[in-house]
Amino acid sequence: MRALDSPAQLAAVLEAAIEAGINHIETAPAYGPAETYLGQALAALAESDPAARRALVLTSKLLPGPDLASGQEQLRACLQRLGVARLDNLAVHGLNRPDHLDWALRGPGAALLAWAEGEGLAGQVGFSSHGSPELIEAALASGRFGFANLHVHLFDQSRLPLARAALAAGMGVLAISPADKGGRLYDPPTELRDDCAPFHPLELAYRFLLEQGISTLSLGASQPGDLAWASRLTAAPGRHGPPSPQAPAPEPAPLADTLERLAAAGRQRLGAEACGQCRACLPCPSGVPIPELLRLRNLAVGHGMTAFAQERYNLIGRAGHWWEERNATACAGCNACLPRCPHQLPIPALLADTHRRLAAAPRRRLWG
Repeated sequence: MRALDSPAQLAAVLEAAIEAGINHIETAPAYGPAETYLGQALAALAESDPAARRALVLTSKLLPGPDLASGQEQLRACLQRLGVARLDNLAVHGLNRPDHLDWALRGPGAALLAWAEGEGLAGQVGFSSHGSPELIEAALASGRFGFANLHVHLFDQSRLPLARAALAAGMGVLAISPADKGGRLYDPPTELRDDCAPFHPLELAYRFLLEQGISTLSLGASQPGDLAWASRLTAAPGRHGPPSPQAPAPEPAPLADTLERLAAAGRQRLGAEACGQCRACLPCPSGVPIPELLRLRNLAVGHGMTAFAQERYNLIGRAGHWWEERNATACAGCNACLPRCPHQLPIPALLADTHRRLAAAPRRRLWG
């Protein structure tokens, strides 16, 4: 989705990905010319290195909502752009609201997904989601999907239990954008660099996900140089999954030590104002997404990640169902959240502070 300046740029990124040991390419029609450029690059790869082309796993996604005939037309166009007869994986792109899930399980989407599998146009179907944990849990429990693309990050572990449940059920889990939406880790602030030493924050975040057994990590490269560090992950502990419960506990590793120092640094800076992300404050009568807003405050105060927190905060209300719709100014000061908070946080005051810190002109997103 990011290497879109020219077909040559995407081809160069694909070549660098293969050299780094990457075998899974994920795209979507919604990413502008990405499928067209990728199709050209895949065709060239099939000519120059057929074995490398055969080794690639290919995923694309369709937005929820179309009727059966429109969805079929969209999938055929997707396959034509990519120059393939079938996808290894077809995902519902942005299963973010209850009506999206209903479309996929009982509406036209159910027929579309069954048709894609029945006609051999998709090896398996799954979904990506920016929705609530409750919605994702319902999707996973439906038994319809073979994989899920989720926001599972070092700095946002709220969906990690869902990811673990999916993995335990034999589903694949792709971590959405750990480098960008996981904290703009390609451009970390000084505090975060210090907190993550001896690892670069980007590498630490990916190693954490590998250790958790996450099966696919998206790297979102826009240039070949963005993948220069990725080959180091090939030998990272946990890349083949977490140790079994029966295995003896490993000796403390530098990774574990670093993760503890990182967490301790955040706790020290936040003090008694750290939000534990337990979600006990919900539901908010005004619909304020309290945990998510205070998570952004945690990152800004705890690790100096103000640029990222401002970017995400100022996207609120501007991205439809892909992101939160209410910011901290929606707090009516009803104080319903106060008795629920196990840490006795002054939540309305912290929300007001979050807005003061983070409300600013939105930054340009990495991909356009």
